[in-house]
Amino acid sequence: METEAQTVRPLPLRVNFAWTFAGNVTYALCQWGIVMALAKLGTPEMVGRFALGLAITAPVTLFAGLALRAVQATDARKTYRFGDYVALRLVTTSVALLVILGIVWAGGYGGEAGWVIWLIGLAKAFEAMSDIFYGLFQQHERMDRVATSMMIKGPLSLVALAVAVFATRQVWAGAAALAVAWALVLALYDIPNGAALLRDSSGEGNVGVRWHWPTLFRLARLSFPLGITMMVISLNTNIPRYFVEHYRGERDLGFFAATAYLMVAGTTVVNALGQSASPRLANHYAAGKREAFRSLLVRLLSIGAGLGMAGVLVSLVAGREVLALLYRREYAELSGVLVWVMVAAALAYLASFLGYALTAARSFNIQPVIFTTVALSNALFCLILVPRYGLTGAAWAMGMANGVQCLVSLGYIAVVLRRTLKRDATAQCRIS
Repeated sequence: METEAQTVRPLPLRVNFAWTFAGNVTYALCQWGIVMALAKLGTPEMVGRFALGLAITAPVTLFAGLALRAVQATDARKTYRFGDYVALRLVTTSVALLVILGIVWAGGYGGEAGWVIWLIGLAKAFEAMSDIFYGLFQQHERMDRVATSMMIKGPLSLVALAVAVFATRQVWAGAAALAVAWALVLALYDIPNGAALLRDSSGEGNVGVRWHWPTLFRLARLSFPLGITMMVISLNTNIPRYFVEHYRGERDLGFFAATAYLMVAGTTVVNALGQSASPRLANHYAAGKREAFRSLLVRLLSIGAGLGMAGVLVSLVAGREVLALLYRREYAELSGVLVWVMVAAALAYLASFLGYALTAARSFNIQPVIFTTVALSNALFCLILVPRYGLTGAAWAMGMANGVQCLVSLGYIAVVLRRTLKRDATAQCRIS
């Protein structure tokens, strides 16, 4: 792992995109590999226990993260120092770990389940600290360092977890190995490279904490709404898992989580396309090019629909074979659930592109409202469907919630474009 100081030069946008795509794909495949390893080396209950740990810790850690990486990466005026971001992340991550402990105690998660949840929370704490360094790299337009870290962390965590589970047949050992792997990447790559970048860009080379409480309060107040949004997004993803675990137990949760993870392949492509298309969408909107904005959005939605239909078709034709190949033969019985999961995925791809369009149109305030509405709808659908229809009901609830997001987002975009047209017409009248 190379950590020598080098002159910090921003990479071209095309190169940064290539690195970002490579890092995201590698990491996503390795995360999927973790689910496959648990399925092949262990039992559905082990997969379910691991999925439950992720579902419980993700909303807590994402809210505690306050989307500081996004705030940091867009801090063009350097309003806050790197040490400020480190200090706030340390505080919020410590609070998150205490909250996770409280959830384990209050939820009655004893024995291995409690240890799995706590150890995954610890792993996510190390991941949260790495995320601050990713923000530093992104701020200096060096996505190669972010991608390199992810391409080290992904395979290392997969191997560490697989070896630990194979040796012990215990999922808590895999979670502990995951925490160790992420801590090593933070200590041996992220921190040294962060220090080198700071030394080259400012001559400081200090990645220490800056405890200036008034500044930390200002930074927390600025980023708090983003933390709420990230938490609600995570809750929306995990709500079906909560209901499946509550009504059907860890075994069925393992089956459902493994099946639902097949959405990741399409999601990775959608996110890469959305991130690369966002600047052009934003430029069209800012320039008042309503038709160009709508045309590009329609093309993106067409791609999303095509990906979604391909997933549904594959699941209809070869769903049993795919599940048996990726996991184990007992998972093949969920081929019918997989079809509905892919339908939900198709709607999720459309919803994601609509979300990128909202962001490009600078419609920030409406997004927490949309995601909260979707999460509440998701919970209601799950409450009605999961007790009666089980895993199929959970897949239906996912699809219906994603459909709600599509309809609400599309309706708001139509309003935004109508306002833009009206504003431009008013401006033209004033000029005349």
